[in-house]
Amino acid sequence: MVRDGRAQEELPLCAADRPASAVRQRPSPRKSGQPSRTTNHLPLDRANQRSMAKDYYKTLGVRRNASQEDIHKAYRELARKYHPDLNPDDKSAKKKFQEVQAAFDVLSDSQKREMYDRYGSSFETMGGGPQPGGPWSARPGAAPGGFTLDDIDFSQFFGDRFGAGGTGMGVEDLLGQFAQGAARGQKRSTGARRRGSDLSHEITVPFATAIQGGVVQLTLARPSGPPETLSVKIPPGIDEGKKIRLRGKGEPGPRGAADGDLLLTVHVAPHPCFSRKGKQLHVTVPVTLAEAALGAKVEVPTPKGIVSVKVPPGTSGGAKLRVKSHGVPSSDGSSGDLIAEIQIVLPKTFDDEARKVLERIGQGMENPRTRLQW
Repeated sequence: MVRDGRAQEELPLCAADRPASAVRQRPSPRKSGQPSRTTNHLPLDRANQRSMAKDYYKTLGVRRNASQEDIHKAYRELARKYHPDLNPDDKSAKKKFQEVQAAFDVLSDSQKREMYDRYGSSFETMGGGPQPGGPWSARPGAAPGGFTLDDIDFSQFFGDRFGAGGTGMGVEDLLGQFAQGAARGQKRSTGARRRGSDLSHEITVPFATAIQGGVVQLTLARPSGPPETLSVKIPPGIDEGKKIRLRGKGEPGPRGAADGDLLLTVHVAPHPCFSRKGKQLHVTVPVTLAEAALGAKVEVPTPKGIVSVKVPPGTSGGAKLRVKSHGVPSSDGSSGDLIAEIQIVLPKTFDDEARKVLERIGQGMENPRTRLQW
């Protein structure tokens, strides 16, 4: 631009604001009497075009001047929205989750965010970003030894602000910087490894196993490998819908990281005779008319073995007898009670003598329906 007869050069845009199709070069000073030069435009290579196209602020849906609180809030919402475990039927969710994670890794780090604001996402090719594939990357944004270029103080050998001053350094000092950077980067890399994904599965166990505990076999079809048979320990007293976590039985961790977990949702199969209500076991005990009328001791199976239950004389059908501490066990070692409900079973036919006995008994009884009303 020429103003007041003097050449005034335009300030170059930072890389984050440059168009993806061109980079503007700074024009050289024009000598007096020479015609002004046209600014040259050099095309970026395809890798840089793709790199510049990333807008991490747009990915998280925040403004460029967003605070760290806003960035963390947006990340939490999007991470929950696109987490692969919460969207098993959406194949695009994993890719979107990775994009959100990559954007958060940069914008939540003040140094990386400053580099991104200054140079755009192309700073990743210098080893400062979260994405793999740069010329230095053995891990995302890392050198072959597991460190990033951020681990090296360039001002010591290029001067402050890359040439604005400084005394420089020798080859031995430079190699020492690389060795120290590799050690720091390796330590960060080990701590930053992410464990494998968790897997969810359902399992149905027998009623008796749910009450007493035991071991069941589970054949698991893994997404990334052949089927595997696992022995699952069922704790005593487990209830319907409870979950069991098997550590390290999920998806393998990437690059030597810890494996994920297997989360089992337990279902309990019904029992033909027993039912459960909290810590109580309920069972219906059939007795004969004579046992109910005259009283008797009947054997009843329980989780602790067979017990003898006393049926008092004159017990009516539907009466409930309590057997203490023979119900569902608890983790503290105690157990609930067993509730035995009496069911009188009558014969299908009676002979003449039995009929006469029953008639005499009926004549001497009060009407059992006198209190029955609407």
